[in-house]
Amino acid sequence: MTGPLRVGLVGYGLAGSVFHAPLIAATEGLTLDTVVTSNPERQQQARTAFPDVRVAASPDELWARPGELDLIVIASPNKTHVPLATAALKAGLPVVVDKPVAGTAVEARGLAALAEERGLLLSVFQNRRWDNDFLTLRALLDRGELGDVQRFESRFERWRPQLRGGWRESGAPEEFGGLLYDLGSHVVDQALVLFGPAEQVYAEADVRREGAEADDDTFIALTHTSGVRSHLYVSATTAQLGPRFRVLGSRAGYVKYGLDPQEAALRAGERPGPGWGMEPEPLWGRIGAGEDTAPVPTLPGDYPAYYTSVAAALRDGTPPPVTAHEAAAALDVLEAARRSARDGVTVTL
Repeated sequence: MTGPLRVGLVGYGLAGSVFHAPLIAATEGLTLDTVVTSNPERQQQARTAFPDVRVAASPDELWARPGELDLIVIASPNKTHVPLATAALKAGLPVVVDKPVAGTAVEARGLAALAEERGLLLSVFQNRRWDNDFLTLRALLDRGELGDVQRFESRFERWRPQLRGGWRESGAPEEFGGLLYDLGSHVVDQALVLFGPAEQVYAEADVRREGAEADDDTFIALTHTSGVRSHLYVSATTAQLGPRFRVLGSRAGYVKYGLDPQEAALRAGERPGPGWGMEPEPLWGRIGAGEDTAPVPTLPGDYPAYYTSVAAALRDGTPPPVTAHEAAAALDVLEAARRSARDGVTVTL
């Protein structure tokens, strides 16, 4: 395969315009060929940001010319993920799907089976595996600096007392909105990557804000087969934010406040380049035990690494950066969490 890989991006809302389009455009070996959106304002935004891009009103226009594209990226609302990914795979096109890939693990495994049957790449966009704090924690664990990890606390909390509207806050079952599936997809995926499969799941899901339809304050407790316990918090109603990570081991603990800066940079129109993903020293986390703690330099965040790995997988046949089977395992946990919160039980996987 010669020349850049041509990418069709379906959806140009928050995920498509802020995350996928800029990262695709910044990746060597990829070119943003077509953006699909039926919204005239978003069509103009895409043309302004990427003057050479083609704009289509419907994804059907992509399936009609599969030979002109090398990858489809699906960044449209949750309820469209499975039908659009299915259509792309049946058209013979590799696919990246934003998280959550599906509403159920069964659907995710069905997509994985279709991709394997067709011999096509299928990957799920889990950008938070390339957050600066996650990369730093993973390096600490690899070096054994915490000893045997006993408890992993992860928080993705915000203070948003007013509803913003949109499908993410919808209580309609087909939308699978709410924080359990939105931010919960991230914190669960991170916990599984770090500490392996979960065997028990307990959850509490609350609707705090007036007029809200979907969960906006949720807690998930996992017991991993490795023995580690993960306590995961996702909330839009947190008036005082806790640490992003608090990891307690037999030798030391690691505490890190603040969110990775890459999303804010992308929202502000910045693009990957020198110094990308760097964090100033005052924001570094601390490691130690008791009162004996020291700052830990935060590794640079690296969202561009996701699409670099996708390009390598398409060209060289290397494994995709995130597989649909990994996403299905996270959905097993999210489904168990939803059942636990509904029925007030601990669910064994």
